[in-house]
Amino acid sequence: MWPEPLRSLTAVAISSTYMGIGSATLNPTKIYWIQNNTDVILTFSWDGVNDHFVLVSDGFLLLDMTANKSNTGGFAAAPAGTRTYVKGSPTTGSVDLTVWYGRNG
Repeated sequence: MWPEPLRSLTAVAISSTYMGIGSATLNPTKIYWIQNNTDVILTFSWDGVNDHFVLVSDGFLLLDMTANKSNTGGFAAAPAGTRTYVKGSPTTGSVDLTVWYGRNG
């Protein structure tokens, strides 16, 4: 497993409308780790339109998409080109996103 570069967005850049956290992913994501290091609850989206999940202040979401791999079904992964969006009204902190992808398959 290898990480893509860290994606971050500071509190001053987050508003009541969705803002992308860095660029879209370059590779299919196997492990997705996002941290809300701000002072408020934030709402997140994978399409920039619909609300998909919220994170409390100082909370995180860790998705291991390969955890339930099977020989017949393979494993899940968020496709390359996926972008994460955030909205809210924080005054301090940042949102940090790290994604991991498989190397050589």
